[in-house]
Amino acid sequence: MKLRLKGSSLRLRVSPSELTHLQAGKSIQERVQFSIDSRSSLDYALTVGHHRDPVQVSFVSQRILVSISEDQLTGWSREDQVGIYSSLPAGEARALEVSIEKDFACLDLSDEENLDTFENPVAAKAC
Repeated sequence: MKLRLKGSSLRLRVSPSELTHLQAGKSIQERVQFSIDSRSSLDYALTVGHHRDPVQVSFVSQRILVSISEDQLTGWSREDQVGIYSSLPAGEARALEVSIEKDFACLDLSDEENLDTFENPVAAKAC
């Protein structure tokens, strides 16, 4: 799973095998270790929750937890749905824009980066 943070936005890109893990009821977790000190890390996870909100996000103890509802997972699992998008309140007159997307193959055909990715829907047009 890839994480991108920019301003007040958070984007996760999920591979086919990771989507299969979610469908099996398992969470996806990653860690970024910034130095030898074990406290200098950032953990992030994507899970399926039993809640009505399409997306929930929490940040506690250096851990970002993104949770999608079961309904969102069902819809997103269909081949034609690229992602789940949500705008969450984040303080006074602010919002956190959340994108959870399928990780499509890069069109430059770099083999290493394209391992375990979804087929890019515009690849046939580019080749």
